[in-house]
Amino acid sequence: MTHDCPHKRARGLDTPEQKWQREGMNGSSVRARVRSLGCRGPVRAQGGLLAQRQEAQEDEPGRVHTVLHHGVEVVKIDLTQPLGPQGPFDIILHKLSDVIVEAKHDSQSQQLLDNFQSYVSAHPDTVLLDPLPAMAKLLDRFVSGRIMSQLNSSLRDWRICSPPCLEVHSGSDLSSIQQAVIRQGLTFPLICKTRVAHGSYSHESFVNHGAVLYKVFVVGDKHCCVERPSIKNFPSGPCDRKTIFFNSQKVSKPESNSNLTSVDEHMVDPPSPSSDAVAALVKELRAQLGMALFGVDVIVNIGTHALTVIDINIFPGYEGMPQFFSSLLSHIQSVLDKHAAAGSHTTGGSSEETVGVCHPRS
Repeated sequence: MTHDCPHKRARGLDTPEQKWQREGMNGSSVRARVRSLGCRGPVRAQGGLLAQRQEAQEDEPGRVHTVLHHGVEVVKIDLTQPLGPQGPFDIILHKLSDVIVEAKHDSQSQQLLDNFQSYVSAHPDTVLLDPLPAMAKLLDRFVSGRIMSQLNSSLRDWRICSPPCLEVHSGSDLSSIQQAVIRQGLTFPLICKTRVAHGSYSHESFVNHGAVLYKVFVVGDKHCCVERPSIKNFPSGPCDRKTIFFNSQKVSKPESNSNLTSVDEHMVDPPSPSSDAVAALVKELRAQLGMALFGVDVIVNIGTHALTVIDINIFPGYEGMPQFFSSLLSHIQSVLDKHAAAGSHTTGGSSEETVGVCHPRS
């Protein structure tokens, strides 16, 4: 099931305030939510979707009605405090990816993660959106790369693929890197990314795609495909061009105005992705990942017109997806209903479920 979300240039998208207004939420509520979430975008699951008591007076009736209509109470979880007194929770919505990464070298983050996992282990009936093991897979670019490479065979009939990639360790010499590039079938130009936030580097072949990126946002059984600006085409093969450093998040922002996204006015635009192919991709990834809240970055190869998957994102910003908040609440209710039908979920006679949303640090 998909939203009626046509491919459109990001510069024509509504602002976050306009999007929330369409869902019965005014500008002040948008500011309240962003402040409560402690986020950098319109929606990030790192804080409460409902404001705390001192901010409750700023909540407008439309937003409260939406929550009550779904029979869901949404509260903020503070991981720096014991979780037991803050619960119980029927479902926990979170984005602890940063905490998981930081826990490898930061004792405070490790303690937060240990406390969270202890609570989850002690409350097996509490549902996690999304499961930590599933999220952890996407934190390693080579694990996610293997997932994407499997699409080359599982979705071959849809002409969906991913670029070849290669792991390069920081201590590797130039000769061994060149041999590995040839052996893995990579072609220049190459995109170089860190494996996680530090450590080994990841290289993958750059695919010319007409400076158009498609962000596929997934919320349960709904998805939406939004067009964004992207890196322009480059000549294939080795050259003496200097290395280009860029932040992909900034380049592909709706308001991006970078020289890297400029295109030749005589260039023929690549075709838009087939809606059926995108639906097949989402279905396959949901099954492989075991996740319901994620995003997929795809491009269309200007030469072969193959739909090429270049990245998978944990709980993205959902900027440009219409009715995101309503879709999220609908998915939460669907998960709770299925959990209750399975006989493993009880609410103690209450008709209202409680959703906890994690805020790693207050």
